Amino acid sequence: MPEEFAVRKYIFDTWRRVCQRFGYQEYLTPLVEYSNIYRAKSGDEVGGAELTVFEDRGGRELAIRPEMTPSVTRMVSKIYAQATKPLRLFSIANFYRNEKPQRGRNREFWQLNFDMFGIDSATADLEILQMALEIMLAFNPPVGSFTMYINSRRLIDAVLAGVDNKIALMRLLDKSTQLPPEVSPDILDLDRIKPLPEYIPVEQLMDKLKTLGYEKWIKFDPKIMRGFDYYDGMVFEVFDNNPENSRSMFGGGRYNGLAEIFGGKSFPAVGCAPGDETTKLFLESWKLIPKLKSVPTQVLVTIFSPDLYSPALQLSSSLRKQGINVELYPDANAKLDKQLKYASKKGIPYVVILGPEEMKNCLINLKNMTTGEQKLVNQLDIPQIVL
Repeated sequence: MPEEFAVRKYIFDTWRRVCQRFGYQEYLTPLVEYSNIYRAKSGDEVGGAELTVFEDRGGRELAIRPEMTPSVTRMVSKIYAQATKPLRLFSIANFYRNEKPQRGRNREFWQLNFDMFGIDSATADLEILQMALEIMLAFNPPVGSFTMYINSRRLIDAVLAGVDNKIALMRLLDKSTQLPPEVSPDILDLDRIKPLPEYIPVEQLMDKLKTLGYEKWIKFDPKIMRGFDYYDGMVFEVFDNNPENSRSMFGGGRYNGLAEIFGGKSFPAVGCAPGDETTKLFLESWKLIPKLKSVPTQVLVTIFSPDLYSPALQLSSSLRKQGINVELYPDANAKLDKQLKYASKKGIPYVVILGPEEMKNCLINLKNMTTGEQKLVNQLDIPQIVL
């Protein structure tokens, strides 16, 4: 509905503004892909039970996209060799997962995806982390309202070296902070992790973020895994710290090897994907949603009487050409009182009344619906008052 979409639009506009500020270009991919690309790399849930598949007329099995990363990787694979690197890309698109709807998770949802391709260095990782933080900070949250937890798949590979069923354990840790009884809790102890050479890149990223002023918002957490199998480097998740909405909101990381599933060479890639529903819940939990107008109308042109419909129609058209958002009341037989009540209920700030006296004097009666003030004005003065 318009009122709810106004909140979504506010979120989308904020996302878009931050991405463009960092020099990212917007793209879009088809709603469907071959199902095998999700089965290969999206994990057991997203690439399995949650995947909605169907067969097209050519006998090919397709899937409604449950995420964007395989799609944008396929797209970039086609142009990567000739493209100027790095490629900085973002999209705001809808997705579908066949799962039980619950708080913060809808079957159909919208998501921002921003990715950098072509740079295999900590500088690219740092930019994605910084963008994720700036997207959150663009909503003016209070200090302590969220935390970004940072980890590395390479570090965890080193930590879990020699552990049986390493992949299964990583998936378990992605869903829960509890280790199975057969695995020692000391395995993720910081004193054991910090001496590993794979920890140094994580520490350097943390230090850079601190020098940029993000120290209050970031922490290292060796339990952060991310559920997708294609991550192979830095990974992170952003959590809402409100006790009434304590949850993971979104995350991202590096996925250099994903392009191989399209038959080409792998290339460096790192990205992030905030969702609309978790962002909305975060804004609600911290009371950060500003007063938004779901009605863009600035002026309602009333129809004083059926014989004055044509002048009202012409005036509406003229005001729109002057850059004003105008509604013309669609019932020429409606009483003026009814038209004014309509404007009041919809929150339209100004009403134009064009009656016989106004027509005779070549003036327009403009009513401010907030103050109740009415005054006769020239048509050319209306943009200065309304806009």
